[in-house]
Amino acid sequence: MMELENVTLRLNGVELLSLSLVVSPGEVVTVMGPSGAGKSALLGYVSGTLSPAFEASGHVKLNGRVLDDLPPEKRRVGLLFQDDLLFPHLSVAGNLGFGLKPGPNRARIIEAALADAGLAGFGQRDPATLSGGQRARVSLLRVLLSEPEALLLDEPFSKLDPALRAQFRNFVFDSARQAGLAVLLVTHDFEDAKAAGGPILRVGGLDDF
Repeated sequence: MMELENVTLRLNGVELLSLSLVVSPGEVVTVMGPSGAGKSALLGYVSGTLSPAFEASGHVKLNGRVLDDLPPEKRRVGLLFQDDLLFPHLSVAGNLGFGLKPGPNRARIIEAALADAGLAGFGQRDPATLSGGQRARVSLLRVLLSEPEALLLDEPFSKLDPALRAQFRNFVFDSARQAGLAVLLVTHDFEDAKAAGGPILRVGGLDDF
């Protein structure tokens, strides 16, 4: 369970958003709003990567742990962005192994993850040879193999064409629910919010649904 308690974000003294919410395991909560409303900054605060240009207050808890003073690598929060951010100098398997714990079963775990995602045999491929949808799936697998306790989604579907967007969206939500992750999605697209199937909060001076 992820809890945000009285989280307020300001930029240059101007309040961007103020909210409290609870995200249960397997649930997707969507925060909607226009550009500049503080949506991505909210994810930065939860993940510990917020720019020092912002002022922030409030508390973030994940499965009872207070994250406020923890560095990003200790928070066990996964992030998925608009861009896949795959490492170009590593193979597909190398990318998936980046966040995987050392152990004798690494290769088997990577192969199984690829097979589950419909990418069996892709381990030695160069990421540059993959389609946009394949790269998106590899990016999500890399996050999931790092064993996060929560997943943050920063408009990860926005650069995909409509047909691929719906397919990848379902893959992300189904994978997160299967893993029992608390998911926080930020978007300006109502179709993404509707597909998430969970509560929708609106920020940036917009009325709630």
